[in-house]
Amino acid sequence: MKSFPIRGLLLAAILALPVTAQAHRAWMLPSATVLSGDDPWVTVDAAISNDLFYFEHFPMPLDGLAILAPDGSAPAAENQARSRYRSTFDFHLTQPGTYRVSVAGDGLFASWREGGQQKRWRGTREAFAREVPANADQLRVTMSMRRVEFFVTRGAPTDRALQPINEGLEMVPITHPNDLVAGEPARFRMMLDGRPAAGLEVAIVPGGNRYRDALNEMKATTAADGTFSVSWGGPGMFWLNASVRDDRSGIPNVQRNASYVATLEVLP
Repeated sequence: MKSFPIRGLLLAAILALPVTAQAHRAWMLPSATVLSGDDPWVTVDAAISNDLFYFEHFPMPLDGLAILAPDGSAPAAENQARSRYRSTFDFHLTQPGTYRVSVAGDGLFASWREGGQQKRWRGTREAFAREVPANADQLRVTMSMRRVEFFVTRGAPTDRALQPINEGLEMVPITHPNDLVAGEPARFRMMLDGRPAAGLEVAIVPGGNRYRDALNEMKATTAADGTFSVSWGGPGMFWLNASVRDDRSGIPNVQRNASYVATLEVLP
């Protein structure tokens, strides 16, 4: 059987559970989202924290990091590092157009009683059948699917990187995510496994909550076609989050928790 340290359990729980207004929040923050020039680069901070875009709790693991370039290729992240409170990396925008940068993944989490002790396990679908006793006492199993991402554009925006992946919970922009302007509504669509996610609550929180008394959270509910709109109260960086629990893990009696997070910049 495979187990993992308490710190790993805590991080797994943070990433697996739906995010509420009081919970730690996972996020990536790019140094810029709209760039020009002959040799643009972006530096990214990634963390899990109470205060948005302020690293004070835990570095976000970069397992599953993927960069999708405007032509569909996958450029490598450079200068990856992990410090006490944040992870960082750079990437080079060698092509004009829109890039999608994501940290995504899934895993199974199990707990049960054995010999009077609590056992915990984390791993893949393939390892689950081998390493977790099928008849374990008080067995509880959850699948976590998560996606944390942002979008960056060099020059004129393009849409190839915005196409749905059709796996887990994701946001498909209708308004381009690098063309968000304060005072102008924006529209998006939430999808679950490639289908519209209807009746889903989406939370949008402006950054900088460390420096104000109110969270200023906005909420929207998706329509039957998965769409929702946001009216920005002002410019700045915003954190968008949605999550869903269902029984569509593909494994009998295993509940799935799917979550989505995006960082969006709204310009004046």
